[in-house]
Amino acid sequence: MHVNGKVALVTGAAQGIGRAFAEALLHKGAKVALVDWNFEAGVKCKAALDEQFEPQKTLFIQCDVADQEQLRGLMPVAQQPVYCASKHGIIGFTRSAAMAANLMNSGVRMNAICPGFVNTPILESIEKEENMGQYIEYKDQIKAMMKYYGILDPSMIASGLITLIEDDALNGAIMKITTSKGIHFQDYDTTPFHTKTQ
Repeated sequence: MHVNGKVALVTGAAQGIGRAFAEALLHKGAKVALVDWNFEAGVKCKAALDEQFEPQKTLFIQCDVADQEQLRGLMPVAQQPVYCASKHGIIGFTRSAAMAANLMNSGVRMNAICPGFVNTPILESIEKEENMGQYIEYKDQIKAMMKYYGILDPSMIASGLITLIEDDALNGAIMKITTSKGIHFQDYDTTPFHTKTQ
């Protein structure tokens, strides 16, 4: 699906990955609804994008779609293996749901994107106990992991998202983005229901 002329709604659009994705969509000719809970950051984001693009190309909407429980699934947690495993189940869910949508000829595609650490404000929050809660004691281990694996620029994630949108053959794909390999896909045996090897 080509993005040009389409309307997109991007959550978390005021900063980080959401901001980079919104900008990538605008570069491709889309109109973007910028959704974020942070009013001040959202207004600043829209103003900055209005300088690059036509003001009527964006709309800022303040709302909160976050679930704080989901944030705990961002990293493996030794004390919560069952919870962590449920997050890994999203990959299997995505692949199965994509196959079901394909069999029903729904026209809907489903893919998952799995980036490594990304240079966003959330990385800066690991020093703050109010953000990390019970996991604050692991901040040094998290920092060590960030140093080992490296940190991605949000624009690389945005580029991956654009690929998933524009390549109609991708359905049930699991895109991984790392500093060592860049954008790549998890390999799985193909089935007759997939139109492109992931």
